[in-house]
Amino acid sequence: MKKMLFVYNPRSGKGLIRNHLSAILELFSANGYEITVYPTKKGLDASDIIKRCAGDYDEVVCSGGDGTLDEVVSGLMQSGVKRTIGYIPAGSTNDFGNSLGIPKQMEQAAELIVKGDPFACDIGKFNDAYFVYVAAFGFLTDVSYQTNQELKNMLGHTAYLLEGMKRVGSWKSYFLRIESEEFTDEGEFMYGMVSNSTSVAGIRGLTGKNVELNDGLFEVMLVRTPQNLADWPEVITAILMKDETSKNVVRFKTKYLKITSALPVAWTRDGENGGEHTEVELWNLPEAIEIMTGASPDSQLHVIPS
Repeated sequence: MKKMLFVYNPRSGKGLIRNHLSAILELFSANGYEITVYPTKKGLDASDIIKRCAGDYDEVVCSGGDGTLDEVVSGLMQSGVKRTIGYIPAGSTNDFGNSLGIPKQMEQAAELIVKGDPFACDIGKFNDAYFVYVAAFGFLTDVSYQTNQELKNMLGHTAYLLEGMKRVGSWKSYFLRIESEEFTDEGEFMYGMVSNSTSVAGIRGLTGKNVELNDGLFEVMLVRTPQNLADWPEVITAILMKDETSKNVVRFKTKYLKITSALPVAWTRDGENGGEHTEVELWNLPEAIEIMTGASPDSQLHVIPS
């Protein structure tokens, strides 16, 4: 029998995994897996057990939000063990699961794990850490991990909105130097996003046009700090319309990016706290992990136009 390590976060989303756990495990068992089940108990728990134990199993499966997937991928990368990942999305947003076309219905997602195809996708390296689909700084980027989990379970995306409303008027501006092969500049910026996803914060298309998850390139969006109130409508329009000609919203694709600042800048990685840094280097690691999906790597599922 094939050995599976199944790690799940019992608090993700509304804790609905509890209602589906028996059916999911029966499906895995019926398809020839000997399963070890591990519910996480605290932050970084998933990463720790993957680093310790992934080498003892043929396949790793996780269920939770984007943060849980981030921990599993980070644990695998740090361990040096190569294993295909099965993912059952169970969080409030599930941006990367949506990008991969993984069903929101848990039993259907589990079915893909035993009958789907592995898709080799890029991930990001953030200094000495990793991220699956987005690293960002600036206004509202800390909302996802500062919002109380119980509130998220009760209110869903409304909880993010309520938390974000508390921050209006306290947005910061950062003097940064941006360096990449495609774009180099310095100045005042209030937001930056380096992504490999078709949606962020549940907003599809925010990351740009013609997103591919295995092209070896990040999609980068940088928002300059508006000089006056008259610039704000143009900034908002450029973000929502994916305008690549805006003077205030810079967009480009790159495999490497370096961002430096005199003062520490707070970052988020996959919706979790990424710490404060004065220098960040971001590398795209092409096709570094395999995730089970519903289509083969040759399909067009992962090439998503605007």
